[in-house]
This record gives sequence, structure tokens and C-alpha cells, in this order.
Amino acid sequence: MTKEVLIITNYFPPEIGAAPNRIFTLGEELLKKKVAVSVVCPLPNYPYGFVFKGYRGRLLSKKIESRISVYRLWHIASNSTNKFLRLFSMLTFCFSLSLFLLLKKTPEKIIIQCSPLLIGYTAVFIGKLKGKKIILNVSDLWPLAGLKMGILKKGWYYNYLEKLELYCYKNVHLILAQSKEIIIHIQKIHPDAKVVLYRNFPILKRTFLPENNQEKDGFTLFYAGLLGVAQGILQLIDKIKIPKNMEFHIYGNGPEAKKIAHVTENHPSIFYHGSIERQLLHQVIPKFDIGIIPLKNRIYGSVPSKIFEYAGLGLPIIYLSGGEGATIVKENNLGFVINDLDYKSLNILLKKISKFSITLPKKKDILEVSHQQFDLENQFEVVFNEINAV
Repeated sequence: MTKEVLIITNYFPPEIGAAPNRIFTLGEELLKKKVAVSVVCPLPNYPYGFVFKGYRGRLLSKKIESRISVYRLWHIASNSTNKFLRLFSMLTFCFSLSLFLLLKKTPEKIIIQCSPLLIGYTAVFIGKLKGKKIILNVSDLWPLAGLKMGILKKGWYYNYLEKLELYCYKNVHLILAQSKEIIIHIQKIHPDAKVVLYRNFPILKRTFLPENNQEKDGFTLFYAGLLGVAQGILQLIDKIKIPKNMEFHIYGNGPEAKKIAHVTENHPSIFYHGSIERQLLHQVIPKFDIGIIPLKNRIYGSVPSKIFEYAGLGLPIIYLSGGEGATIVKENNLGFVINDLDYKSLNILLKKISKFSITLPKKKDILEVSHQQFDLENQFEVVFNEINAV
């Protein structure tokens, strides 16, 4: 029986976004199974690229947070678009992580978040060196994702990263994959890998929600999350045509937040509210009518956690992308799918919604689907049995 686990990750609260939330949720679920959990991560900096106030100037910070022992290590933070600066930042954390894992007594079982690939490789290499039972939690396919986003090009460096990726898959005891596309990719390059689907379902308090009022004067469109290049919210603001009886409300932070605040400052129907705490956000979301999930660059293997978060709060979805995420929205009747950032089709859809000529999925039906298909505890029961078997 698993009694103690160390989680190694590049992201952890108070950092914001899907990645920190995913790891924190994993830790909470392990705690429910009476497993002692510790986490090692960088000093908090994501997504801003600088170490948060209260942690600056430290080589090591150790705190008990929500019954989890959290070790935060020194590194040089950066969110620069310069790939060499980003690489240097990751290498500084790899250095601190290596010292920590080599010098610190750690549990027999370790769970490693991957990506970033270099950090995942470092943890796998040292974990194997010390004879650990290793579980790899794969949320993105690097270097393939970097190639698709235009960050990487094929060549010697890309080939080198592919070798690191394969090393990780071959030298772990269990792989947790966030999507079916990730499973297909891993089994293609390493057929003997033991892979289990572990989607990024959030922990939500499901409450009764009032049904959509189809007789009211207008509708509210909603987005919450990271405001970066990949999400394309700035471009969406430029292309979207908001009908007269509709408003678009945006919550979040990130590299494009200042530009978004400036562009929406005097806009009559688009409102930027900044970033708020996740618990408060979950109280706000049900007040809106439609959640929008745009992806400027669809990455193979990636399924936005917002799908499960919005569905878990009964919010109909407009999904502007393709791939596995689009399939999930379609198959579960969670809303509407528009492929490849087709803004013309989006504006036609919004106009139909505003004129009540198209019916939104009922919130109670979305909640029921979420309860049956996206239940974290049921999913984790399967995953925990696999972790125990390692």
C-alpha cells in the first residue's frame, strides 16, 4: 500500500492556471487515500516570469500547505519569448532539483510532472539512479508540442529532445496520460509502456443552478484563464462581433493582460475584470450563459481543463478548436464546436444565440453529464489502484 509520495513539478499554487491546479488536485486526492504527500517545485513565478513577493532571495523554502509538505527551490525565473533564456531558466531549476534529489531522503514512490521535458528527464534520471518507483504524469507532448507551436524546428536539438522523451517513457513504471491522443503517441513510440488515462478533472462543489432564461433581454459570454499567445484572447477581441444584447466578460492574467485591459477599457460590450481567486471564480461562473474556449494553436495531445471546469458548473461551451477537446464537447452535447478559429462562423453563431434562433444546452443536462462522465473521484479510484500496484 502506498503510504508516501513525492510529487516533482514545475508548477504549483499560488501559481495560477491549469497546470498548478492539476498537481494540487492530485495531491489532495492522494491525501484522501491517507497518503503522505510532499511536493518539490521552483519558487513560485508562473506565469509572470518573476519570483513572487515573500519568496525572493531564497535558496529553499519549506512550508506545510493544505497538509502537503512543499519544498520550493531556487531558480532564475523567466517568461521570455527568447527560447535560450527560457532554456537557461529551466536548467537552473534542473540544477537545484538535482541537488535536492541527490542529497535529500525522499519516498520510494515519486510522481513526476512532464512537461517541461528537461525537468521531467532530470527527475526520471535521478529517480532511476536512486532506485525509485517512478510514475510519469504526462500533460503535454514535448518536443512535438514545441514543433507544432513553431518554438522548435526539426534538427539535431529536436532529435535530442525526442531521445530524452523516449528515455522518460522507457524508464518509468507507470504513465498517467491526460488525453487519449497522448496515449496513442506514447504507445506508438514505446509499445510496452503502461499508460493510464488521467484527465484533468477539477474538484467542484456542484450546486443547483437556475436554468437558462430564454425570455430574458440578452446573454453573457465568458472566458476565464491564462491570457497568453496560445489562448488568443487578444485576437478574439479584435475579431469578435458582439450582438447588441450580449456582453463578453473576461477574467484572468498573463502576458497579454495589460494589452487586453487597454483594448477593453472603453469597449461598450467587452469587460476585463482582472484575476480573482479560483473559489470566488467558481461562484461567478454560473451567473454567465456561455463559456468560450479558444485555442490559437491547437496542440496534439492537449485537452483544455476548462471543458471539464465549465461543464462541472453547468455552463454551455463554445469551443474554438479541433482535436480531442472538440470531440468531448460534441459527444457530450456540452455546446458548440467551431474548428480552426473560424471567427466568421463564431459571429454567425453568436448572432443566432442572441436572436434566440438556436437553443443552448440546458444547464441541468450539462451538470448531469459532468457528474457521470467527468467525476474526479471515480477516475482517481482507478488511477490510485494502478499507483498502488507499482
